Amino acid sequence: MTRNTPAACQPTEPLEAQGIVNYTRVFYNLSEPRLYEQAIRRREGLLAQSGPLVVRTGAYTGRAPNDKFLVREPGSEDKIWWGEVNRPFTARDFDRVHHRLLAYLQGREIYVQDCYAGADPDYRVPIRVITETAWQSLFARNMFLRIEDSDELNSFRPEFILIAAPNFHANPEVDHTRSEAFILVHFGKKLIIIGGTGYGGEIKKSIFTVMNFALPQKGVFPMHCSANAGKNGDTAIFFGLSGTGKTSLSADPERILVGDDEHGWSDNGIFNFEGGCYAKVIRLSPEAEPQIYQCTRRFGTLLENVAIDVETRRIDLDDDSLTENTRAAYPIHFIDNASPTGIAGHPRNIIMLTCDAFGVLPPIARLTPEQAMYHFLSGYTAKVAGTEAGIVEPQATFSTCFGAPFMALPPTVYAGLLGERMKKHRSVCWLINTGWSGGGYGVGERIRIEYTRRMVSAALGGELESVPFEEEPFFGLSVPTRCPGVPDQVLRPADTWPDRDAYRRQAEDLKNRFRNNFKAFESQVEDALRRVM
Repeated sequence: MTRNTPAACQPTEPLEAQGIVNYTRVFYNLSEPRLYEQAIRRREGLLAQSGPLVVRTGAYTGRAPNDKFLVREPGSEDKIWWGEVNRPFTARDFDRVHHRLLAYLQGREIYVQDCYAGADPDYRVPIRVITETAWQSLFARNMFLRIEDSDELNSFRPEFILIAAPNFHANPEVDHTRSEAFILVHFGKKLIIIGGTGYGGEIKKSIFTVMNFALPQKGVFPMHCSANAGKNGDTAIFFGLSGTGKTSLSADPERILVGDDEHGWSDNGIFNFEGGCYAKVIRLSPEAEPQIYQCTRRFGTLLENVAIDVETRRIDLDDDSLTENTRAAYPIHFIDNASPTGIAGHPRNIIMLTCDAFGVLPPIARLTPEQAMYHFLSGYTAKVAGTEAGIVEPQATFSTCFGAPFMALPPTVYAGLLGERMKKHRSVCWLINTGWSGGGYGVGERIRIEYTRRMVSAALGGELESVPFEEEPFFGLSVPTRCPGVPDQVLRPADTWPDRDAYRRQAEDLKNRFRNNFKAFESQVEDALRRVM
């Protein structure tokens, strides 16, 4: 047995502490160049012409939410939000899969990255990511918070362990999984095991699930959001599902990027959970997203399922032959205006993004704390024809807390923390619709991105504080009567529709969809929230 690691890098807690034995070699905390060498030696990926490492994730090019389970065990059983999102798995079945996985890893090379989740030292979680592939070790090194001090690394003791073995497949008949792929989270043992899928996002989101479970019990509000800060320190957070513009709108060259996806809000302020970014790069434009585009051409970036010419080694971001969900994982310091600490003050503004394909929500509205909690619990956006097979007309989508698949606790826990934080720090919440105007999808037009950017800028810069507001009649939203750089008509959706009756019918229809979705929470919330809509 050989440990291919200098003595100075040997951790206090060796791999055997995780039950992994009889391996051929273990590589602790390799740097990017060494991980590149390992991945290429093992034929796990290709070195692209411009520097990134290009890999394939296998049959799974996205998350497998139906294959994720939480272990039902005494320490967490009464806290978890059981249901379609959090499916139970027995402790006995978990142990069976775990033991088979440990047996599988014998005789193999193992890669270890020791890092942190959470930039705030008061709340960070020491994690160890153990993988059978070098490229997944690079993914973990890019995504989580690295430990640069050798003494700290040598004395590192992980609190949570994640083992990922994409080439180990479950046997559903024996293991009681849904398929050959599995993502199993055991809060009692502080252990996550992943197999049958190579998609890097499973590693990232499993740790996010851990933070969503642990932090509320410490009084910290975990959020699926991006965040940035102005030059005067004014912080803004951006909630939004895929396709709403969260990444684009928070990546403002005039503001400091705190993080692009996961944050906590404590009594100290907000803090990034991660040390990297995991950006969707299909048809990425150098004009619209110059910084992210440049990251796809840098040494150290990991590209998942991006097309590459095996002869010239040139990548093609427009090629969706493998998947629409092509991804780039890179350290956040690759972004010029990224925060070096990942920490910022309490948010002055909260942006909730939605892409309303029905064309009835105003492009900007100011929310009361109760409305903010209502829309947070709703997590509304809309899918349009062409985004998924079988969708031929706009389809309302509700993902509670703007991230239901990763919320281990009941949604009202997170909504309560949002309301409490907003009131305590007097944060202003804005609903921003990046969807359609003048009619729904196929009839109207999508709201121009320059208008949306101008509205967000006006909200964050305080330009709307002296502007009169009026209440919109269907959703009770407070809408500014004017915004610099935006035509007044655009601010009032009904005025953009040629047929006022058609607008009214569509608005009532969407309002009823909100009400029907919110029935799941009515028995758990106060009267003020039930009266919002």
